[in-house]
Amino acid sequence: MALDANYQQAFRELAAQTEGIDRAVYQRFARDPLEPIIGLGDPDARLGFFGRDPGRDEVKYGEPFIGSAGQLLRKVLYQHLCGQALPDFEASRALSPQFFWCNTVPYKPIGNQPWSMAVKRRFHPLMRDLLIDAWHGHELITLGREAFFWFGIGQPLLIRQRLAAFWHAETRFSASFEVRLQAASGAARTLRLHPLPHPSPLNQAWLEHFAPLLEARLRALEL
Repeated sequence: MALDANYQQAFRELAAQTEGIDRAVYQRFARDPLEPIIGLGDPDARLGFFGRDPGRDEVKYGEPFIGSAGQLLRKVLYQHLCGQALPDFEASRALSPQFFWCNTVPYKPIGNQPWSMAVKRRFHPLMRDLLIDAWHGHELITLGREAFFWFGIGQPLLIRQRLAAFWHAETRFSASFEVRLQAASGAARTLRLHPLPHPSPLNQAWLEHFAPLLEARLRALEL
């Protein structure tokens, strides 16, 4: 599914006003630094994945969740769906149309540092509306702290406090959290968040636990 022209233009206008996009990497791969990297997939997919931001490989291929962290996720997903090991990179890419994929900000930051709260707030209304308008599912696996707490932006204090309490509980990677989002159009939907640690190779504390945690999530969702 292609990004709606109105959304595409809105993202491009925001990106043109945003400092910190890693333009050198976009230039290296002859990619437009104003083009958002979003994997809409099947709008009726039950399950979506929500991460922090794209990396170098995501820029190279123009797809989210395709680099080293995304490959770990896709490896587990393929094994779960097909009952066999992921054979190659192209087989991992073939999973994209079956799910919804997006990030807090759909642009690669310089140095792969998390986007500032100011930038996340700037893109939040557009990403929120996209989640509601372009995807009809309700189950969303969030990857890492940044992705999970994105759902507190613009929310009442009580909701933000509940998010913080949930994240600090030992059950955060097995329990689920419901949050209601409302688009500028007035359309609203309740999403069920299923947090996981970020599968980055740099996240050594949780890297070896990611695969079994994701598999447990997929089984619980009866995917």
